Amino acid sequence: MLVQDTEMASKDISASCFVSVSRDLTDSVRKLIDKSAIKFVRGVKFETKNGKAEDRILVLTTWRLYLMAAKVPTKVEATFNFLEIRAMNTQSEVQVVIETDKATYSLRLQTRDHLDHVINHINFSLSRIFNNSVFAPSLCHSDSELSDGSKKYSPSSDTSVETQRACGGFSETYAALCDYNGISCKEEVQWDVDTIYHSQDNREFNLLDFSHLESRDLAVIVASMAYNTWFTKLYCKDLRIGSEVTEQVLHTLSKSSSLEEITLENTGLKSDFPQKLSVALSDNPASVIHSLNLAHNTLDNQGVCNLIQQVCRLSKGLRVLNLSKTSLSSKGVVSLSQALCSNDDYSNSLLHLDLSKNPGILSGEDATHLHMFLSQPNCLVHLDLSATDCCVGSLFGALLRGCCADLSYLNLSKNSFSHRKVKESLPLFRQFFNSAFSLMHVSLASTKLPPDALRNLFLGLTNNPHINDMHLDISGCELRSAGAAVIQELFPRVTSIATLDISDNGFDADLLSVLPALSRHPSLKHLHLGKNFNVKSRLLDDVLQKLVQLIQEEECVLQSLSLVDSRLRSRGTVLVNALGSNACLRKVDLSGNGLDDIGAKMLSKALQINTTLRSVTWDRNSTTATGLMDVARALEHNFTLQYMPIPLSDVTQAYRIAPEKTEQALTKIQRALLRNNQTQRFSQRQALRLHQGLVTSTAEQVMERLCVRVQQQVCVLRGVAEVEDLQAAKQVLKEARNSRAVSRVTF
Repeated sequence: MLVQDTEMASKDISASCFVSVSRDLTDSVRKLIDKSAIKFVRGVKFETKNGKAEDRILVLTTWRLYLMAAKVPTKVEATFNFLEIRAMNTQSEVQVVIETDKATYSLRLQTRDHLDHVINHINFSLSRIFNNSVFAPSLCHSDSELSDGSKKYSPSSDTSVETQRACGGFSETYAALCDYNGISCKEEVQWDVDTIYHSQDNREFNLLDFSHLESRDLAVIVASMAYNTWFTKLYCKDLRIGSEVTEQVLHTLSKSSSLEEITLENTGLKSDFPQKLSVALSDNPASVIHSLNLAHNTLDNQGVCNLIQQVCRLSKGLRVLNLSKTSLSSKGVVSLSQALCSNDDYSNSLLHLDLSKNPGILSGEDATHLHMFLSQPNCLVHLDLSATDCCVGSLFGALLRGCCADLSYLNLSKNSFSHRKVKESLPLFRQFFNSAFSLMHVSLASTKLPPDALRNLFLGLTNNPHINDMHLDISGCELRSAGAAVIQELFPRVTSIATLDISDNGFDADLLSVLPALSRHPSLKHLHLGKNFNVKSRLLDDVLQKLVQLIQEEECVLQSLSLVDSRLRSRGTVLVNALGSNACLRKVDLSGNGLDDIGAKMLSKALQINTTLRSVTWDRNSTTATGLMDVARALEHNFTLQYMPIPLSDVTQAYRIAPEKTEQALTKIQRALLRNNQTQRFSQRQALRLHQGLVTSTAEQVMERLCVRVQQQVCVLRGVAEVEDLQAAKQVLKEARNSRAVSRVTF
């Protein structure tokens, strides 16, 4: 009996002896596991299924637990990511049982402190992955007091650094999920988020920033946003995302309590996505989604209907809904309209509605359901029903009743205005434009606007005291002579319009009457006239002279002029030449006019004396390398032009014939534009004198250059020099300018 007791005591003593972690064993561990990731290494007892206690080396890294053989060289016998843990329970002061998806591990550690360290490390790692969200798993917590060092990093501590992590700790969640999924963690993703996104305080996560990565990498990135509270927007446009990414988008939306805006435009979503999204949102009572853009995806109508019903139940209400070009049917519009009408809250929340590019959805009687919603008092700011086969005339009764207060953007282009009862709808049409309070942008392009409708539009705006600086697009409406007569008669009185697009209306010879009407307009700042010059040469000369007179009038307030695709050819040089003395235009677009090199030569001369132009668009003008070089040389003496996009069409042709000369011209143009955008190398008085064509003495020119130099030095000294020195420099500059003024009067 004594012998047996001795043997049992010996077994207990041997069982209580833990393997020591020697230096050789530590080096062997480091060969298998990245040294920088290792957080804890200790000898433990691992209880097997038959009750034996075997020696193992326990290694904790940032996101993973390893059990390794207690020998040199060691090997990994078991490992799991902390996300695989389902339960963790302490059975004594030194023993913990960890249950994972695949197995259960019973570990006995040497001391209570070691046990506390393991539990605290796992809990803290999980809290960083889940960002302390309500979805974080509730695992075992140690009862012992934490050390000072642990308190600093404890998620439950008052001194927690959780809120100080870049972008809500996105990079840590991402690293943990990469480890969990067995893929490499992309440092560029972490760097972009921690550096670029964080420094810009950017709350919109743009998947296009990582479009070069594989689908699996994108899926993990999206999954990392499920418990992140920093980002409020998820954006992806014109990037096809696979099923892996789509699944994670749905998972994220089913968990996130911070994402408010989702844009998945032209991403190749499958037709069943709306139905799945509806289920995901119904599973997330904490969802704060209020903006949804699924444009340019082919979607199932029934799924869209269910999604609309679900979205309309969201806590923050539906603010933005974009279903443009989604194969939406008239039944889908009925479901949408009924959902919006069923709850008054959405009349007070929906700001942006885009149903455009869904042909036929508003062509029949089903459109009355949408009219019903629009006729109720609502807060719509942006409404786009373009290319929906909407009957434009019949819509304005609903708009008049419900959308006058807040509607700012209205796009009804590419629809039809014609209707059997068009005359009956005109009073409502006119009254809407007379009553609207906030309109800033109206597009009726390509609607074949009847002359009577145009007349009522202008009459309504004439009597509206609330609208200013409105953009009106009536291009491609086939207005022709009848429309030109209305413009000539009424447009000068419509002072609320600042931007007018009447391009492609077949005005041609009627421009002779239209242009004087435009010149008499007191607030027209931006004019689009392209595709209206299909006239014979002699008449074209008369039209261009009228246009030159318009931009040269002293009272002209026009700031930009577009003559795109007007095929002016060589006769258009008279207008280009007039830009030299023009004092109002800041932006011109002369693309698509076949002006050839002679036009480029005239442009170069104009740019040498013009000081008001800031932007010139010039392409599709058959300009060779010679013409481009003329423009480049002119810009060496022009310090005010800031924007001139590369004329890709002309450059492509010119490069084939004279590559070196073309490249040289482009380099000079870009260098001059860069210089003009960086600093102002002339004084305003010099610009005024140049514009007015005044001839000054050589001495005054020298004085002017010295003044500019002193002005530049004053700008450099500001903020770094002593106040007295700065005041002295300003006084010298003032005296120099006074001297020039006196000499000019004497002269």
